[in-house]
Amino acid sequence: MRYRTLQDRLSAFVDDELRGRKRRQMEAHLAACPECRDETEHFRRLNALAKDSAETPVGRDYWDTFPGRVTDGIRRRYAGGSPKEKVMFEDSFIVPESRIKTKAWALPLSVVSHAAIALILIILPLLHTGNMPRIEITSAFLAPPPPPPPPPPPPAKKASSAAVKRIKPVQAQSSFEAGKLVAPVDIPTEIAEEQISDIGIEGGVEGGVEGGVIGGVLGGVVGGVLGGVVGEVEAPVRAIGEIRPPTLIKRVDPIYPDIAREARIEGIVIIEAQTDIYGRVQNVKILRSIPMLDRAAEDAVRQWVYEPMVVNGRPRGVIFTVTVTFTLK
Repeated sequence: MRYRTLQDRLSAFVDDELRGRKRRQMEAHLAACPECRDETEHFRRLNALAKDSAETPVGRDYWDTFPGRVTDGIRRRYAGGSPKEKVMFEDSFIVPESRIKTKAWALPLSVVSHAAIALILIILPLLHTGNMPRIEITSAFLAPPPPPPPPPPPPAKKASSAAVKRIKPVQAQSSFEAGKLVAPVDIPTEIAEEQISDIGIEGGVEGGVEGGVIGGVLGGVVGGVLGGVVGEVEAPVRAIGEIRPPTLIKRVDPIYPDIAREARIEGIVIIEAQTDIYGRVQNVKILRSIPMLDRAAEDAVRQWVYEPMVVNGRPRGVIFTVTVTFTLK
């Protein structure tokens, strides 16, 4: 059994607080242990001493008059004591001296003195202006640079001393058949300029030309329109409703830009095209743009050729919409 537990049970056993099994165990332990019996006897003597020295009952007014009785006792002891005791009590009690008047005028005096010192430090440098450094003001004007000199004139063309020789055409009898290619006998060093006239070849061209009319047209030109154009050219019509877009005769595929190919850009560029009376594309306008592909689409559409549009027997230009598709393979 632990000492603390044993001590608590001994105290309870002496005070007659143990009951039942615990009391029987404690009695058996005390019968076997002489030290515990001595401890029990010690506890019982302490209880008897406490009962014999009980306090004297105190009246109700005892604690009410306690402060007054303590004060009177201190006064009697201080009055009948020796001079040394008086000196001792004088040193024990500290009574601070009253300095209210000193504090009343010390604070304003301190504020005034500090303000005076600050004013003196500010005013004294302003009174002695002889030692101040001089300030030099330099004005600078920034003028724009002069314009660059004009470029030198181009060098004068040197007059060729050798006169331009004109080779006169010589009519020679040819021994070749018409429509059959023959190698020339002598290669000329210079080729004479040919005079081009507006008049067609007499008798027409053997085999005809592209876009020609069977039987020919009197006074017509290559690529002309049947019936010709009389008067001013009328404004182009827009392919809407009954007027359908013209038929494409010649198509040129666009060249895929390298920068767009490297960037893997694909898409469809929508262009508004306008043809002339001969079916050639004259003006283009971007309706749906892909910046890296617009220029290639315009260059390709400008080379397209359409069948001329004839309205009421007169050739007319047409405004319509075309799409150019760019696809990476």
